[in-house]
Amino acid sequence: MAEANPFRPEEHRFGPTHWFEDLTVGQKFYINSRTQTESMFAAFQLASGDNHPIHYDREYCRARGHRDMLAHGLQVAIQGAAGAGIFPHVIGDSLIGFLEQSSRFLKPVYCGDTLYPMLEVSELKAGRTTGVVTMKLTIHNQSGTLVCDGEHKYLVKKRPQ
Repeated sequence: MAEANPFRPEEHRFGPTHWFEDLTVGQKFYINSRTQTESMFAAFQLASGDNHPIHYDREYCRARGHRDMLAHGLQVAIQGAAGAGIFPHVIGDSLIGFLEQSSRFLKPVYCGDTLYPMLEVSELKAGRTTGVVTMKLTIHNQSGTLVCDGEHKYLVKKRPQ
């Protein structure tokens, strides 16, 4: 029996594409919280090649006044990856690319901490056929402390004429 409306992979998506003009300053894009586990520390150490004992040796960390292993700075920053949240799904086919990123590491993040990332549109700079979307990144820990902030910039298409 043939389906009345056959499945089409290109229609299997979050929703319709949102264009540069559909975004507003102050619009927030949540990213799910994530607890920084020992496995995440090990995976980041393996991927980055950063083998400093502050990231894997608890006794080394305690001897230097830390309560546990200290997360790599970039391990914290990647918790704000837009693809871990809904932003790229909301803008869909209008996303051209990720242009740049900055981060400030404000407080330590330890193994076992849970991080709560958020991206918020802070500036919209229109061009002729595209625009640059600047997003403020904030990452808080389970105590509500801001541990990292920064900025992301994305190139997004304007609505086709």
